[in-house]
Amino acid sequence: MDRAMMRSFHAIPCGEETLAATVDTGSGTTALLIVSGGNEIRSGAHNGMASLAMQICEQGFPVLRYDRRGIGESSGENDGFLSSAADIAAAARFLRQEQQIHKIIAFGNCDAATALALFGPEAGIDGYILANPWVIETSGEAEPDEPTMSSAAIRSRYWDRIKNPRTIIDLLSGKINLKKLAKGLKQASRSDENSALSLRLASALSGLEQDVQILLAKRDTTARAFLAAWNSADYETLRREDKISTETLDSASHSFADANAKNWLTGKLLDALRSA
Repeated sequence: MDRAMMRSFHAIPCGEETLAATVDTGSGTTALLIVSGGNEIRSGAHNGMASLAMQICEQGFPVLRYDRRGIGESSGENDGFLSSAADIAAAARFLRQEQQIHKIIAFGNCDAATALALFGPEAGIDGYILANPWVIETSGEAEPDEPTMSSAAIRSRYWDRIKNPRTIIDLLSGKINLKKLAKGLKQASRSDENSALSLRLASALSGLEQDVQILLAKRDTTARAFLAAWNSADYETLRREDKISTETLDSASHSFADANAKNWLTGKLLDALRSA
């Protein structure tokens, strides 16, 4: 198979700006839309998303990746994931109109997962794969741009460290910063309260009519924060929704970068595409 012939590059109109996009072609009419998280370009960390797209298209499913406005080769200003509704809609519209796609399954990791839940309905997404959704916000008590987590998420992280015998050795040898440890224990002791973003995500998830699969690398910090919210009273109704499922992988890889995590993620995406 000639891989070079399977990949094409496009400029997608998005308001007055242009999104740089890559399509890996396939014979099917159900496509995977990959939305990049953070300020990551469409190729992904260490070319991970480009590699993933190739694996998916080799099974017959087209894949579209794009750079959000103000990132990578796209024009415009980077206003963050909470301003990405138009980007997601433009990418989905391009798939349907220019690539003759009938169904779109969208995948996003981290804040891209949260963005898809918030803005996917406007884009007409047919199914969602949300990995390690981002629910962490900054607090006035934290250092500038320092993320704060729920007490439950912090307790989960510390419990894993306590179970590791290496932690005692690090503590006695001075490798653990006692000031940071004390700060973490103080945060862990506080009563839990979900962030405004977490509550907004819960509301968005409850409004989705399509199937939603949430994938979590359970030892990842972002996944821990989401799990703390998911297991809270604010998400109780969502936990009973048949349309929403959660699956966890015993991994600390936020981007599913190691071989086992990569294969697991690819399998989940292919299952969703085949059942669409």
